[in-house]
Amino acid sequence: MVLAHGYGVSLLEWNLVQDTLVTIGHRVIVFDQRGHGGSTCGTEGIGSAPMAQDYLAVLEHFDVKDAVLVGHSMGGFIALRAVLDHPGVARRLRGLVLFATWAGRIYDGAPHNRLQIPLLETGVLQQLARTRTGGILFGAAQCGKRPSPAMIDVFLDVFLRQDHALLVPIVRAFARENHYPRLPEITVPTVVMVGSADRSTPPSHARRLTAGIPGARLVTVPDAGHMLNWEDPQALVEAVVSLHEADRAG
Repeated sequence: MVLAHGYGVSLLEWNLVQDTLVTIGHRVIVFDQRGHGGSTCGTEGIGSAPMAQDYLAVLEHFDVKDAVLVGHSMGGFIALRAVLDHPGVARRLRGLVLFATWAGRIYDGAPHNRLQIPLLETGVLQQLARTRTGGILFGAAQCGKRPSPAMIDVFLDVFLRQDHALLVPIVRAFARENHYPRLPEITVPTVVMVGSADRSTPPSHARRLTAGIPGARLVTVPDAGHMLNWEDPQALVEAVVSLHEADRAG
């Protein structure tokens, strides 16, 4: 299982999911995305092209041949480009789980992003998130209908460690790029997951992904928001394992 985290956080977001997968006997690989956590921006800098190349590098480095690749938010966005642009990625996968994500045009059907992303690009969002009230509101907006104070605290702690000024190019790519027309090219068995209360990547994007990827299956988690990895880790684990088991049965 290869787990690719979302924007502005780090491999720490997988703590609950990773532990469960390891406990039930799976090999798990996690990594910090370029410019996040302990990873540098590299000589090529931040962008969907070099970050997609990183996925291939990770798979090759660990000699992975039958992985389920799990992409959260930005992690799913880049996973799509990696599968589409690098045949070597698709050949090493038995399944793909895309949760709380999209294939570009992130403003479509998501008015929340029309406010949040420009504030992020200018640095205003980060300043607001460092205040008590602003941090609570921003963190709660990433959750569904039952935001957890502990979840918000952990998210803010990781989010505010990042140097977001370096990450602006990938944020801009979310809106400027559009990979939806290429989704029919994907042949990897895919599960698309979304929380019904996700504001950042609303269910409309999940439905579009499911309709575009041949044979994709949609899983909607009631009342959950953008952080399914913490809000309902068991549902995510079940989706990942279902692809593993389906491949074995086949």
